[in-house]
Amino acid sequence: MKRLAIGVLSALLAGCSGSGKDYSDATIYPAKVITMLGEDSVAEAVVVQGDEIIGVGSFKTMQKDFRGAAVDRTFEDKVVLPGLIDPHIHVVLGAMLYGFPMAAPWPMATPDGMKEGYGTPEAFRQAVADIVAASPGDGPVVVYGYHNLVHGDLTRQVLDELAPDRPLIVWHYSGHDFYLNSAAIDHAGFTPALAEKYHGVDLDPAGELTGRIYEDAAFLVLTAYHEVFLAPEHLAAGFDAYRKILNRSGVTTTADLAYGVFGLRMEDQTIRATWQDMDHSGFRMYLIPEYRMLQKEFGDGRVKAVLDMYRGAIPTAAPVLPRVKFFTDGAYYSQTMRVSDPGYLSGQSAGTHGLWVIPPDELVPTIKPYWDAGLSVNIHSNGDAAQTATLDALESLGTTSADNTFTIEHGGMFSPADVERAGRLGAQLSAASHYVYYLAEAYAGPLGQPRARWISPLGALTEAGVPVALHSDAPLAPPIPLRAASVQVTRATREGDVYEAKMALSAYQALEAITLDAAKVIGLDDELGSIAPGKKADFTILGADPLETPAEAWETIPVWGVVLGGEKRPLDGG
Repeated sequence: MKRLAIGVLSALLAGCSGSGKDYSDATIYPAKVITMLGEDSVAEAVVVQGDEIIGVGSFKTMQKDFRGAAVDRTFEDKVVLPGLIDPHIHVVLGAMLYGFPMAAPWPMATPDGMKEGYGTPEAFRQAVADIVAASPGDGPVVVYGYHNLVHGDLTRQVLDELAPDRPLIVWHYSGHDFYLNSAAIDHAGFTPALAEKYHGVDLDPAGELTGRIYEDAAFLVLTAYHEVFLAPEHLAAGFDAYRKILNRSGVTTTADLAYGVFGLRMEDQTIRATWQDMDHSGFRMYLIPEYRMLQKEFGDGRVKAVLDMYRGAIPTAAPVLPRVKFFTDGAYYSQTMRVSDPGYLSGQSAGTHGLWVIPPDELVPTIKPYWDAGLSVNIHSNGDAAQTATLDALESLGTTSADNTFTIEHGGMFSPADVERAGRLGAQLSAASHYVYYLAEAYAGPLGQPRARWISPLGALTEAGVPVALHSDAPLAPPIPLRAASVQVTRATREGDVYEAKMALSAYQALEAITLDAAKVIGLDDELGSIAPGKKADFTILGADPLETPAEAWETIPVWGVVLGGEKRPLDGG
């Protein structure tokens, strides 16, 4: 890493000499400024003009070079970081989930702080029963947060006991699976015949529905109960909770991965009504379209459609990036990620290898038209077998470049060989932040050794030259970047242990993963992610320096607020 002293920073980063130029519309902020341009690249001041950074360096030099600029001492006793970035969230999904009661197995982020989880089958079932009892009327009840490895098996019969007289839908923590009681199945009109048409419809040995509807078939549940999941007042309340969490966490930029997966019109309406714009919500949001939506909506014109969205020829509710989201396999949390032999050894996927979303022989034909048009790839790829297929596809597609990047999303498992190959092929990783913390120990049995040792091997990937970012996949993990970064330094698990400490990131690497590298995996590192002249004036303002704070305490560092596009936005509204 580069090690730059303040004097060198001033020489390299200061703007024009300023002699004879009027900077009366600029502002100098003295503070401890962590630029993210090297491990010791700390400055004394940053200069902002409009929404742009025009100088960084020593306070004395900034006053000399930017004569006439106002001095604002608001941050003099604080630490200024590049604006924190969560490069993989789901806006509409988050708006849905944050509006429902939760019974998660571990702590969940809420606008009022972290809510403790339900760590046993008995506690979970009692929580669901309490939610049903407290729900007015006789309409459907939706509860989010079930996880089979913590809460045990969840059958239609168990749900019938918890809610014998009204529809009950339990949403798996992964967001990929639903579990319905008999009343919910009947209300939706579902029959065993669905299994003939859709993968993801579970039948018992007698050929009857078990109540589990998952992966592609999950949209059947959303369609049957659209008045519950997609009610405008429900989405507005859920997004408001989402927004408050992001604001309190100091997030200045997000990217919605899989834009359009619920339908372009509905998503645009929801985003316009909730996020609206960065001034209203307090953070930037970018959209990355999902490949199945593009095929469905635009057919042979799908590649042009992405380019037109990016250029503004097709109006969208927020800026679209020149990238496309793909899926190789299923979900880490629900044990549908595709794993190598001998498959899953236990759990709800025992005896299987998980699911392909795009089979390996279809990956290159699916991606290539976009790749050849200069569009970048962000591809959901979780299991170790999926990484092999995904990297095979990258190798066939050809070398990455600054304008044509290939980012693996989540990256739940890698083999040692594929760690090395990811670096050699120029892949990037946007890693799911909490796989180790939530489920690494619980997966030791279903995956067995040595596979389980290679869950989120971020230290090894960094050594191999892979840029590593961290994301929440919110609402599936707390959209709190400092928390996300801290657990990759400590490799802490919810059980209180340390998991494969050799795969940890250093403190500086973890900060890079939520700033500069987080910008890189969505192609915005020319504008965001570090503090340098010409970049956007987006900062997260902290009460302490993370690099001088034990990683396990990062989540407790006070967040003053942010500077967004040059505008101060304190959390207290002052």
